[in-house]
Amino acid sequence: MIQVWNGADRRIYMQEVGTRDGLQVEEAFVPTHDKIALVDALSEAGMAKIEVTAFVSPKAIPALRDAETVLREIKRIPGVIYSTLVPNVRGAERAIDAHADELNLVMSASETHNLANLRMTRAQSFAALSEVSAIAQAAKVSVNISLSCSFGCPMEGDVPDAVALDWCERFVTEIGARGVTLCDTTGMAYPGQVAKLTRAFRERWPESELTLHFHNTRGMGLANVLAGIDAGADRFDASLGGIGGCPYAPGASGNVCSEEIVHALELMGYRTGVDLALLIAASKRLPGLIGHDTPSQIVKAGRRLDLHPVPADFEATRERALARGR
Repeated sequence: MIQVWNGADRRIYMQEVGTRDGLQVEEAFVPTHDKIALVDALSEAGMAKIEVTAFVSPKAIPALRDAETVLREIKRIPGVIYSTLVPNVRGAERAIDAHADELNLVMSASETHNLANLRMTRAQSFAALSEVSAIAQAAKVSVNISLSCSFGCPMEGDVPDAVALDWCERFVTEIGARGVTLCDTTGMAYPGQVAKLTRAFRERWPESELTLHFHNTRGMGLANVLAGIDAGADRFDASLGGIGGCPYAPGASGNVCSEEIVHALELMGYRTGVDLALLIAASKRLPGLIGHDTPSQIVKAGRRLDLHPVPADFEATRERALARGR
């Protein structure tokens, strides 16, 4: 049974992916200077790690065609890790040259999803990741590997825990990845499943950096975060405003929302190191940059104790009520 207790001052590390995972699916191109300002605002807000951009072909993802400039010109705050997604050797070389702190590499636990998404078998992806990792290690740059569809594939269905864990074993022992991210790519995860897989990972690799990456596709994002915490996870990806998504879940919600997760965790007594007011201010910039509203309920409704003024006729209403009671 999943039980989530008061945080008792436990540290949870919030990792922002909106400037990559979120912006890459947007039709509007966010100007380079606005991307830089957004990353700087997230740094100031206290996010532990920021996935700044992706070093991919501009033809494939034109929204991130300014990756080098953005990564080079952001203001770096000591203690914040500036990560970037790279798909291949050329991307890794570009990212290292632009001073990435970490390279995030991606493959899928599902053979079908890997072929559909990356145009490679899982074996081919693993060989490519190994080559990229060797380049990163030679440059003394950390490597994190994100395993898509760890909690289910939109085309195959359930992905056995053993399959996900076997790939994690190879990431840790053969590639030497410092961190692994278990990704709920299309929002198929549910709390009991999350707890089981998280505990299994923690038991086998207690020293490895584990991140959980959830989408709120079916409204279980926060519940899955809490289940992960209860099972021993302390690092979570989230996206400013809840932007992002997946082509295999069209029209559904994107990543779990950074400000919503921080708001909830702080109310439960967890320490996130994030200034929620600054994070909300950054999120409020998004509609003007991407041209549409975001899913963020905290931006819409405010924090729990963001109070509202009384109605204009409140004093007169009170006097009438008191008069009736005399």
